[in-house]
Amino acid sequence: MTVRTRVAPSPTGDPHVGTAYIALINYCFAKKHGGEFLLRIEDTDQARSTLQSEKMILDSLRWLGLSWDEGPDVGGPHGPYRQSERSAIYTEHCDRLLADGHAFKCYCTSEKLTAMRRHQIAAKQPPKYDGTCLSLTDADRAKLDAEGVSHVVRMKIPTEGKCVVQDTLRGEIEFEYAVVDMQVLMKSDGLPTYHLANVVDDHLMGITHVMRGEEWISSAPKHLLLYQYFGWEPPVLTHLPLLRNADKSKLSKRKNPTSILFYQRAGYLPQAMQNFLGLFIKSASEEDEKTSLQELIDGFDVHNISLGGPVFDTSKLDWLNGRYLREELDVGQFLDAVKAWALNDAYLTPIAEMAQARITKLSDLGSLTGMFFMNRIDGLTADALRDGVKIDQDQQRAAYTLALQQFDGLIEWNKEGVETTLRRTAEVLETKLKDVIRPMYIAITGQPQGVPLFDAIVHLGRDIIRERLRHAMELLGPASKKEVEAWAGLLTAEKTD
Repeated sequence: MTVRTRVAPSPTGDPHVGTAYIALINYCFAKKHGGEFLLRIEDTDQARSTLQSEKMILDSLRWLGLSWDEGPDVGGPHGPYRQSERSAIYTEHCDRLLADGHAFKCYCTSEKLTAMRRHQIAAKQPPKYDGTCLSLTDADRAKLDAEGVSHVVRMKIPTEGKCVVQDTLRGEIEFEYAVVDMQVLMKSDGLPTYHLANVVDDHLMGITHVMRGEEWISSAPKHLLLYQYFGWEPPVLTHLPLLRNADKSKLSKRKNPTSILFYQRAGYLPQAMQNFLGLFIKSASEEDEKTSLQELIDGFDVHNISLGGPVFDTSKLDWLNGRYLREELDVGQFLDAVKAWALNDAYLTPIAEMAQARITKLSDLGSLTGMFFMNRIDGLTADALRDGVKIDQDQQRAAYTLALQQFDGLIEWNKEGVETTLRRTAEVLETKLKDVIRPMYIAITGQPQGVPLFDAIVHLGRDIIRERLRHAMELLGPASKKEVEAWAGLLTAEKTD
């Protein structure tokens, strides 16, 4: 048997370091056993999936030094490798489940489902679908279909008994079927949910080992049941611990930069990031923490991974990156790394376009554009953030928080989206745009004015902007949960109006 593993990211935002961590584990396991590693794009969320995000995922994983034997960009015998291009395959398999009596059409409205779950929660019952549409006859369904009533397709779940999930790291995990929901397999728009597409794709692509995040443990009984319904042999399951913040909470962009692109833009070397992620799968007894991809492959053992959850300690990453800069690069290689990072035409040309009309001599470039070559703004203070700002400090904090919330929700990162975000922020705070622009300028550039702000925000990228606004909030006073909810309510109210 040829070992085949995969990573299957969703192109709905910036490439997450957690995706790189999962990809590295799957890659090392496959190569350790002389197997193959696949990349599949799970883009059934058509409202949020973008080709821009897909490209960033592929570019960032390649930047880290990973490659794949099959994928949307390299092809292979098991394509297509984008779920959006496999609709006919999912429809065929969903119809098979319906015909075999393992799935059923559900015509319940969203209002009915919401009321159902509220009632269950009030009765202290596990919220799940109650099986209303299971009682429909063939005639009932035919009538509803003829009337054009929208429906989804749900999988049937046994009413009694248990499912035992065999997990490489955790042993046997038991689930009572009584608490397993009748999962939606096909949405009303004819697109599959993750659960159906995932199982069908893994089987048809010959995946032998599924190594994924522990957040999918609760879905394992549904997936194993689908394998049983189809008469397929399930892959070996390994649910990996999630990356954690220092306080052991789940790694989140609210607390730490989580995008691979942030670390690339902030000046980290790919081999240092690869090494850093490799520490999470390397035996703790090994002395030197510097390692190579080949050494990670040769020494890979899934049991080296601690179930406690690896801590994403950026100070360790800084230390490793410093070592690589000093110990692995000669002066020529160091200069090449600097050029690849920022001193190249692709990065410098937009900066030149922004700066050319704002200077009187070339030496002005340092103070005007230095912020394009920083992570956080050096030396920024709370007093500097308040310099000449007309809105009060709480409004300023609200402006930063509201901008962050909206920036995170932008599907496409572009000038139009940035401008719309800042205009809307001013509107909900009932202030002038220029009174929001000044504090944004200071937080993002370190100056009250300079190059065109919207263009600068786009060029710096979502990750650096997120970090600079988070830094500004740290200086002025982090938002409490109550404040975040209240400010988010302003956006909701404005949408309603």
